[in-house]
Amino acid sequence: MIRGIKGYVLYGLGFFIVLELMLFAAIFYWPTFAENFSAISKLASPIPMLRNLTTVVKEEGIPAYVIGQHYFKGCSALGTAACVLFAASAIAGEAHRGTMEIWLSRPVSRTRLLTERWLGGLIAVILPVFLSSYTIPYLLDMVDESMQWDDITRCSIHMCLFLAPIYAITFAWSAFGSEPLRISFVMLFLSILTFALYLVESATDYSLFRIVDVRVFLEILKTKSFDWKMVGPLLAATGIFYVVALKAFQRRTP
Repeated sequence: MIRGIKGYVLYGLGFFIVLELMLFAAIFYWPTFAENFSAISKLASPIPMLRNLTTVVKEEGIPAYVIGQHYFKGCSALGTAACVLFAASAIAGEAHRGTMEIWLSRPVSRTRLLTERWLGGLIAVILPVFLSSYTIPYLLDMVDESMQWDDITRCSIHMCLFLAPIYAITFAWSAFGSEPLRISFVMLFLSILTFALYLVESATDYSLFRIVDVRVFLEILKTKSFDWKMVGPLLAATGIFYVVALKAFQRRTP
């Protein structure tokens, strides 16, 4: 597990650095974006979803801009990739490398083995989301803007609730499989396809990325609460696929 811990720390740190660089660049660009909003709106107008996003930013200002840049573009897109890459090799990678038997020989239960690895990867995904998000108020000071800490916390929680089922599904597949590259490829393909559906006006309601739409986050900021009709299924899916992974792992032979 030492190698696993080091790996999660390294990959989590890399994820955090990328998120933070993107966030810094987006906020630093805000004054220019605001000054050239009309021109940017014209460029976005041919794509209905992008046109809607620019309209929301015009109406709501910096909160919508930060949500779109950090949570929707950064955390959801990169976070989905991180979930897949961290989870795909968690179990299947051991089988692929031929180290499954050595790993299982540790004097601990399979439940503990799987749970440690499951939590390690999930923390490596969600912790960078929170850490990068909590730098938002400091970065906004550069452009004389602000956001409330509690609003940032709620947005970060909602973002992580979206990412958790993706991680859990990929991890469950890894518990059954032995080809991490194949698992990664299929899950990333499905993620890209789902994101592409979001950009198609007639199909956007069928995309999972509607869950992290800018307007969803703005509703959270407005109501100071979560939509449990949305959050409940996300939590349930995460728990169900954790159990699926555990059952598969307990029955698995090296």
